[in-house]
Amino acid sequence: MSRLHGTKDFWIGALRMEGPAFAAAVAEAPAETPVLSCPGWTVADLTLHLARIYHWVHSFAGSGATTRPTGRPADVDLPAGATPLQLWQHGYDQLMNLFDGLDPEAPAWNWAPQPKKAGFWPRRMAHETAIHRWDAQLAIAAGEPVEAKLAADGVSEVLDTWLPAGRRRTPGQWHGVVQLTATDAAQEWYLRLRGQGVALLDTATIFDHDDHHARAQVAATASDLELALWGRVSFDTLAVTGDRTLLDGLRTS
Repeated sequence: MSRLHGTKDFWIGALRMEGPAFAAAVAEAPAETPVLSCPGWTVADLTLHLARIYHWVHSFAGSGATTRPTGRPADVDLPAGATPLQLWQHGYDQLMNLFDGLDPEAPAWNWAPQPKKAGFWPRRMAHETAIHRWDAQLAIAAGEPVEAKLAADGVSEVLDTWLPAGRRRTPGQWHGVVQLTATDAAQEWYLRLRGQGVALLDTATIFDHDDHHARAQVAATASDLELALWGRVSFDTLAVTGDRTLLDGLRTS
């Protein structure tokens, strides 16, 4: 498996592309426009959600502390008297200024089972923004795919960060190996599901004797794979062979 090794510059570049695209979509939609991919949300809700996440991450990502910050994004109090898009823009600008000078090796808390380093957050915010940019564009019937290299890294993020952290959309027990192939990024992933546990495998790994053949295979563009993992598109719309029930164990939220 030739997994992408992203860099801070790669993720900041993605944010510079996805952030303005998000803002443009929001500016085009009335605030009360429903976001079909986030049931119950309007474009205003989506914009404030992302603004709160930006402000929350900005509050600790550059502090050098690895202790869990107090509160959650939903608890962030945003300044009064501004529109949702203005609040988003303020949060985005603050975050980009922080990330530009951030040492990715500096200590920083994150919620994943991996080193507590600041480089986690440019990656996380790049994918958070890309997915919600797609949501905002869908609200105006203009959903563009996620760029292939960024989407491939987004697939890796779900498999190496979200699922190992226990952040599945639906709890359950799954057993077997799933193979995902990004047809436009020359990249593939093998994921072993063991009950509630998961293990991302390298293709050079010597499989053990337990059910070593992939029981489900999915081939699609990197963007469609990432969007399927996030529940934005259905796996049923992709090229799937084998045991489709295993795919329920890959969705995150």
